[in-house]
Amino acid sequence: MGKFLQDFKEFAMKGNIIDMAVGVIVGGAFGKIVSSLVNDIIMPLVSLITGGDGYKNLKYVITEARPATADGVAAVEEVAVNYGLFIQNIVDFLIIALSIFVALRVVMKFMKKEKEAEETPAPAEPTKEETLLTEIRDLLRKQSEK
Repeated sequence: MGKFLQDFKEFAMKGNIIDMAVGVIVGGAFGKIVSSLVNDIIMPLVSLITGGDGYKNLKYVITEARPATADGVAAVEEVAVNYGLFIQNIVDFLIIALSIFVALRVVMKFMKKEKEAEETPAPAEPTKEETLLTEIRDLLRKQSEK
């Protein structure tokens, strides 16, 4: 049992796992922000433009709701296909996907520039032969100018 706990501790404390956990937490918070953006800003504007109550109330009713009656008939809940909520969730998804795409493009562009900077080798020091040949060339130029 001790080896199992030690292995789990090593696994949980690796940088990638911690980074992933932070990403999940930030992603959850980001999802709430996007949902609020869609529910509280975008969809009211869309319903204003379309002249309706918004997408939340768009549905296809299969069975109407019926209240309970005095003679003992039980109440029946409405059965409906809420395609308005589905449209709203699609808008949520598209905004989140677009945001992640833009963020990843920025990060990848930054990483590409960083990698190119690392791969560009510094100019090599000239060898003794190259230094000697350069000096000879410079001396020959001076002599030809005289």
